[in-house]
Amino acid sequence: MSRRLESAGWPKNSPLRRFPAEKWSRQRPTYPDADPALIEAALRWSQQLPGGNWYAFAASRAIRTGLPFGTTVNGVEIVAWRDSAGMLRVGPGACPHLGAPLGTAHVENGTLICRWHGLRISADGAARWCPFPSHDDGVLAWVRLDAAGGQTPTESPIIGTRPDDTTVHAVTRLTGVCEPRDILANRLDPWHGAWFHPYSFARLDVTRTPPRKGITEDNHRFLLTVTFRVTRGLGVPVEAEFTCPDPRTIVMRIVAGEGMGSVVETHATPLGPGPDGQARTAVVEAVIANSDRPIFRFAHRAVPLLRPLMNHATARLWRDDLAYAERRYQLRTRRQ
Repeated sequence: MSRRLESAGWPKNSPLRRFPAEKWSRQRPTYPDADPALIEAALRWSQQLPGGNWYAFAASRAIRTGLPFGTTVNGVEIVAWRDSAGMLRVGPGACPHLGAPLGTAHVENGTLICRWHGLRISADGAARWCPFPSHDDGVLAWVRLDAAGGQTPTESPIIGTRPDDTTVHAVTRLTGVCEPRDILANRLDPWHGAWFHPYSFARLDVTRTPPRKGITEDNHRFLLTVTFRVTRGLGVPVEAEFTCPDPRTIVMRIVAGEGMGSVVETHATPLGPGPDGQARTAVVEAVIANSDRPIFRFAHRAVPLLRPLMNHATARLWRDDLAYAERRYQLRTRRQ
């Protein structure tokens, strides 16, 4: 790995490394390594993990004081808002009176006021309306839906290891016509990275995979080396691992190289069927940056400028990856 992270004639303390520019079609083909049976085995193992009935549904900062946030999670309409102390609150999205959408309600002193007839709903609930358990980790907003999830509930979401300081982060949300397992299958195929996303990745080499049989917590990781492309012949080489902390999440963590400890959490949240009857899934992806370089402290001040750039890069990747996941969903449902 150390030889990969160094280039002759280039400053050793620079995160950037030169690498030979290569024509896209001249890359080493990865289809012999991208074993469909292995990908499916890793996916099956992930689906057996406990999730505690928790769903990441939005960025924490998307739930603002004085403004409700309405969405659907696993077929359940929800509304999220902040009470007078700024705490996240989540409950059913339909008013218990006549079913008005509480996502359009008015918020006053932490209380929802329905716009149809003025019914007030406090954080503690109202007649025929009970709040759902919720969690705000400073990056993502979560809701626990026990009836929809069907698992043993946990007190809080199962979250993978993050940097101690999560200040420099960005959350992007996109929606695709697919199911959560199609999103995870995309991420459990790291071999497609440099072929499908040549504008972002180069020199990708998967160095360790789970076994086809007998996958456990100890051996389920994918390990790879990859260069994050900056220009055609300039990039940042790192070593990264992919792990699944729950059945709807896959985490990419940089374990060596620049930004060690940084994570990309990809949460696949089922929304329910769309008007066409096909499944809809929200990709809620959190990028949390970390660096031990002294200059990184300036990134804290530049978060308002960095966040749109991080969101743009994530959205570009997921426009491609959602096409991958949607295609997988179409092929799979045709065979059923």
